[in-house]
Amino acid sequence: MAFRLRNVASKSNKAAATVAAGTAAITGTAVTFLSDDVVHPESLPWNHTGLFSSYDCAALRRGFQVYQQVCATCHSIERIHYRELVGVTHTTDELVAMAADVDVEDGPNDEGEMFDRPGRLSDPLPRPYANEEAGRAANAGALPPDLSLMVKARHGGVDYLFSLLTGYCDAPAGKVMLPGLYYNPYFPGGAIAMPPPLQDEGVDYEDGTPATISQQAKDVCQFLNWCAEPEADTRKKDAAKYMMVLGFTTLMTGYYKRFKWSPLKTRAISYVKP
Repeated sequence: MAFRLRNVASKSNKAAATVAAGTAAITGTAVTFLSDDVVHPESLPWNHTGLFSSYDCAALRRGFQVYQQVCATCHSIERIHYRELVGVTHTTDELVAMAADVDVEDGPNDEGEMFDRPGRLSDPLPRPYANEEAGRAANAGALPPDLSLMVKARHGGVDYLFSLLTGYCDAPAGKVMLPGLYYNPYFPGGAIAMPPPLQDEGVDYEDGTPATISQQAKDVCQFLNWCAEPEADTRKKDAAKYMMVLGFTTLMTGYYKRFKWSPLKTRAISYVKP
């Protein structure tokens, strides 16, 4: 009898989970079970994720500013070069001046020695630490991850990053936090070593946009989404062209089929007795 009751309870839990997942898929909300150790982020209405939408260059410029003034102190974006930002966040002259302010180690020279030179557009964005060991030593053994593909590397993508940046709060009663850790329900386990990076008016936007925590998180998440998929706008344009050509080809194929088969389908066959 007890075995049957356990089977019934197990099936009921699975059925409830299936119904909850289906409801979440339809309504676009996140479902978190009591057995989970993390809160799942909700699906947010991003403007750049539509089939016919594109990145907002003004938001990307603000997001780059947030990364440069806040995130770049610990995190790197090694897969993005200055030249890839031309026409996206800044002009060519602005990026040339920005890159020239950074000293890049190059070489060896004719004497076999390394030397420092001003940065160029072909250089990647600078790293905060010279190597992984230096990064771990500066962060109590935790290495801040590279953010180039962070949107693709985390379940939930840009929704997860936004929820993580805006989800810091006080730990609930009974939740023991070790020294140096901060409570964030969107991080697995709830304890994260990264302190809250964003503060109201933490940056001074050039266009006068109010720099609230949610606005900064939104802008930097869009910029990180572009870093992970800089070809997204071009891919959408190419897909629109391909679909137009495919539609035209389908219509012409249907017309050609009717043109070739119409004499055979409309003919009348009569039998005459000899």
